[in-house]
Amino acid sequence: HLARLIETKQVTSVALTTMYLDRLKRHNGVLNCVAELTEQRALTEAAAADAEIAGGTYRGTLHGIPYGVKDIIAAVGYPTRWGAPPFERQTFDEDATVVKRLHAAGAVLVAKLTTGEVAFGDQWAGGRTNNPWNPDEGSSGSSAGPGAATAAGLVGFSIGTDTGGSILSPAVRCGIVGLRPTFGRVSRHGVMAAGTTLDKIGPMCRHAEDCAIVLRAIAGPDDHDLAVARDLPVGFDARASHPRRIGYVPAMMEAETDPDQRANNARALAMLMRLGCTTHAVTCLLYTSPSPRD
Repeated sequence: HLARLIETKQVTSVALTTMYLDRLKRHNGVLNCVAELTEQRALTEAAAADAEIAGGTYRGTLHGIPYGVKDIIAAVGYPTRWGAPPFERQTFDEDATVVKRLHAAGAVLVAKLTTGEVAFGDQWAGGRTNNPWNPDEGSSGSSAGPGAATAAGLVGFSIGTDTGGSILSPAVRCGIVGLRPTFGRVSRHGVMAAGTTLDKIGPMCRHAEDCAIVLRAIAGPDDHDLAVARDLPVGFDARASHPRRIGYVPAMMEAETDPDQRANNARALAMLMRLGCTTHAVTCLLYTSPSPRD
């Protein structure tokens, strides 16, 4: 919807960027989701986007759209603190690949968003990042800031990272869509390593289709992260039909002890079935370490 407004010149990127910067400043006191505003860079990128669009060059859906990144992702000109006091003044002289890709798509970086200390949880050097729906609780982590800021409408979308649930957990807590891509889909160049065989970078958005749009812009090899597969395009097409065969693990659902979470899981499964999906129960074989005598 924002892209359509910008493409048809009903709204400028500068106006949209200014609105989001104002919202970030206004609500950060409650949410504590901003590690650093990138205001000067944002206004420069937004003005450039408007000039290109006015001149007849439109780069696509993300052109002129403001976004934020988790503060373990490098952005030139601003600290990348990893949420921890020892890295308070840490800077890098190169944008992370994901930031470069979004810049090439015309997106506008408005903020570095909070991460739990060294990408763990929602507690960082500046305190706890809070859930917009209930600020008395944390937003979960470690993509805490992207989850809170996206849910509160402080950015058009955000970029998080996930090693063991750091996109998925804040997405669940804050009520947004988090996409944890397959390992090797998005380059990790310029991003703090938490688990080198597990780290993924992905979009956190207000709608599922937005995640597909952002993933299409950021996926692919860059000659830096050699784990990224080549010649593997993102084939999403919103107009096409897609398979609706959904697997779920009954044992994991039964193992959930929180009554609210159990009820939510049941509602989600029932909704998939109402949407016409075919559900298949999957047996999960849990790995256990061999005993010393084995």
